[in-house]
Amino acid sequence: MKKKTFGPVQAVQLGYSPIGPPIMSVYFYYLNGLLIDTGQHHMQLHALDAIGDLPVRQILLTHHHEDHSGNAAAFQKKTGAPVRGHALTASKLKKGYRIRLYQHLIWGRTAPVGMATLDTPIQSDPYVLEPVETPGHSKDHVVFLEKNFGWLFSGDLYIGERIKFFRSDEDLDAQIHSLQKVMRLDFDTLFCAHNPCPKNGKRHLSRKLNYLVTLKQEVMVLHQKGYSVKEIIRRLDPGTDRRVKWITMGNASFAHMVRSALKSVS
Repeated sequence: MKKKTFGPVQAVQLGYSPIGPPIMSVYFYYLNGLLIDTGQHHMQLHALDAIGDLPVRQILLTHHHEDHSGNAAAFQKKTGAPVRGHALTASKLKKGYRIRLYQHLIWGRTAPVGMATLDTPIQSDPYVLEPVETPGHSKDHVVFLEKNFGWLFSGDLYIGERIKFFRSDEDLDAQIHSLQKVMRLDFDTLFCAHNPCPKNGKRHLSRKLNYLVTLKQEVMVLHQKGYSVKEIIRRLDPGTDRRVKWITMGNASFAHMVRSALKSVS
């Protein structure tokens, strides 16, 4: 566990692996009584200890994935604070949901928790977080904009400029649309859940958008030339997803990015 401070925003970085160094770390954030995401269940004691006795008045989730929602129930039990998120997130977490073996090993399962939906901006004077729906990484994904301070709590909308893989349920067209939508907002700091960008956050998001648009165009050119899905994957695959593909038993791979790009023509 590591803690970082970005002005009034406190960041907690958590990483876990059953063997060796963490495969992927995740950040959650604290701002004046607000928690934005909660980290993975396997790091629950560290997450609770990191916040300690700080007052928590609301718990906000960017989406249901277990590295973001994993400790929502524990924080609610400890603080009594309501958990809020997208209606689909609330539906998922009401009874809990099944996850794959690798998700159990790397993050742990999210305990069921009751939630309220995000009907209005979240206020914690002097801060106001405006929820913005950004589907693509998941159907229930939202980001939180603090426009007066130029902050975007972006969940998994960013992750990196040139991401190496998609999960099987990710939607490329929806991600492109969500990135275009967010590019119209006013912010500079990107509080990403895996790769915070204190400066030039919008520029980083723009580069990811350009990368995804270019990838989609390259896929479509090859498709129009008559290449099969397997041939397109073979020609464009940078070969950087092998470890993740093996660990996730194929649930995350570059091939899923290509398949998602082709859904609009299938």
